[in-house]
Amino acid sequence: MNMKIAVFGGTGFLGSYLVTELLERGYNAFALDINDSEHIPLDKFIKTDILDVHHLSQLFADHKFDVVYNLAGFASLEKAVENPVAAFQLNVMGNLNLIDLCVKHEVKHFVYASSAYAMSSKGSFYGLSKLSSEKIVEEYKEKYNLDYTILRYGSLYSERDFENNYIFNLVKNAIKTGEINHAGDGEEVREYIHAFDAAKLSADVIENEEHKNKHLVLTGVERIKRGELFKMINEILGDTLKINLSADGYKNHYKYTPYSFTAKTSQKLTPNPYVEMGQGLLACIQEANEILKGDE
Repeated sequence: MNMKIAVFGGTGFLGSYLVTELLERGYNAFALDINDSEHIPLDKFIKTDILDVHHLSQLFADHKFDVVYNLAGFASLEKAVENPVAAFQLNVMGNLNLIDLCVKHEVKHFVYASSAYAMSSKGSFYGLSKLSSEKIVEEYKEKYNLDYTILRYGSLYSERDFENNYIFNLVKNAIKTGEINHAGDGEEVREYIHAFDAAKLSADVIENEEHKNKHLVLTGVERIKRGELFKMINEILGDTLKINLSADGYKNHYKYTPYSFTAKTSQKLTPNPYVEMGQGLLACIQEANEILKGDE
């Protein structure tokens, strides 16, 4: 395939999986990010910053991308709460820079990585920044006819060591300390999806015209309570962990569902086949154990 695809945030947690998937499908895909990655070939990496409009303009003019994915920006709810100005600069202004250049350079399809928190009354500044960017994407379609797809991701995980990979970091810390500490009662429900599966679904959307100008929710097929997840990890590790729950919880996270009645309706996509949760957890534990051995 000759289609040229830019994946901003392409060396990040999900981005590195997505670029690999697009390359395997034969697309001429590039990871555009501030840092390179061991998971991305160097000839497929372009160093840039979504806040550097001058450099971005040069890249769009030189490469003439057909499709642009934006996975860049703040991925941590906690960091966004601590740094709301930086969160809006990256998640809103950075995204606006890309959308505007897509119009100027006649990009055919813009894919925006949003979050389940865009549909929620929870999520604080992180959710607000994602919702704001969704509205801007929709307005650019209305005013400039830029085709888009908005992907609202649920709870991603994998065996790769990234700061925003909750399950992997949970497992690594549990192996290191012998404990799982959680601010909540363990009844919180999540639909975890392996980043490998999320990348496949993310690549699918540019191959199906029905996904244009739609909001899609990408989640796993298995609903699991956090407490059950902790018990699974403990069982795989031989029932050696101490699990500490807090009655307070964390008010910016949703408990059972991210949905609120003000949310724009969206379709839900789930992988088939998919990485089974137990197998995915085992891979996380094996990789975390290897990393910790190397640190000794």
